[in-house]
Amino acid sequence: MVQRRIGPADLVPGEPLPWDLFLADHSAGPQLRKGQIITDGTQLGRLLQLGLYVGAPDQPSVLRLLNEAAQRLERLLLDLRSENNAERDVRDIARELLRALEHDADIALASILLNQIAGSYAVRHCIETALLAMLVGRSMHKSHDELLLIGAAALTMNVGMLRHHDSFQDRRGPLNDEEMRIVRQHPQESTELLRCAGVDDEEWLSCVLLHHENDDGSGYPQGRTADEILQNAKLIGLADRYCARVSARNYRRSIVPDQALQHIFLDQGVPIDPLLGEQFVNLLGKYPPGTLVRLRSGELGVVTQRGATHVHPLSDPLGAPLAAVELAQLLPRDTADSRYAIISSLHEDDAGLHFSMRHVWGDEARL
Repeated sequence: MVQRRIGPADLVPGEPLPWDLFLADHSAGPQLRKGQIITDGTQLGRLLQLGLYVGAPDQPSVLRLLNEAAQRLERLLLDLRSENNAERDVRDIARELLRALEHDADIALASILLNQIAGSYAVRHCIETALLAMLVGRSMHKSHDELLLIGAAALTMNVGMLRHHDSFQDRRGPLNDEEMRIVRQHPQESTELLRCAGVDDEEWLSCVLLHHENDDGSGYPQGRTADEILQNAKLIGLADRYCARVSARNYRRSIVPDQALQHIFLDQGVPIDPLLGEQFVNLLGKYPPGTLVRLRSGELGVVTQRGATHVHPLSDPLGAPLAAVELAQLLPRDTADSRYAIISSLHEDDAGLHFSMRHVWGDEARL
């Protein structure tokens, strides 16, 4: 994409921006987003002085980074016992996920809801859990090294039952006693397998071992209680539960995000750490990026940013899907405008919409 420096004449106060705008080196990502309405003239003046540009050459695709990480993780986990540098390689994958988050966290979050056909469920679920846990950890101002540790633990949390995970997907009824034993022992199995593969970071191993424990002692495999469970293990466990609910399974369809969050907090049998619960609610909200919604205008669309301030229309006001060429040309709807307020979330099966993430988020969401 060719870069072009813009000036005041390119900007119309009160009108949505027609492009993402970057500083010259692009390292900080977009300074102003397509569809954003400029209200702070002082901030804009400072940015114009520094230099604002349309276009970002060689922008990485967040979606491609995530899909490549999933492919690499699958190969690694399936052959973990023979790996010579398992700890280093898993941390490298966590580093790639963190890079994706730093580049565009909204696309990364949206991929949890919209990229569900990429690879096996077992591996994809670990990628999604790692993304969400690291993003919440970042909002809690955890250090770079701690975020990588959280990511590495989430990526390996289920390695002890990896070969069983996808077969459980095909079950129409409840798991039998042997399958339940595998599920309840997988944190211990995963920890032992990681030790055999040369992972010796005790906090990483503890997060894997404890990610299904609950504050009241009702979790597994050891029935630990509040003070015995690391905060990062609780963080991974909560991300695990949320991602499991919003992902489709062979035996049930996914749960829309606002209901998934509600289910977690209303499940009286599993207590939630209040601090972590607050962080999840603040970060995700009712309609995280990737949520399909109905607007008061009658249009169906997809939430593009955290805070649900912008929705990209995917249909006309009568609900008829838009063509790809139309999607790329439309500006996001500002949900602060009462005409475009979100009425409800929609399940993908009910929306009947088929679209590419690239048509909504641009080249950073290309496959």
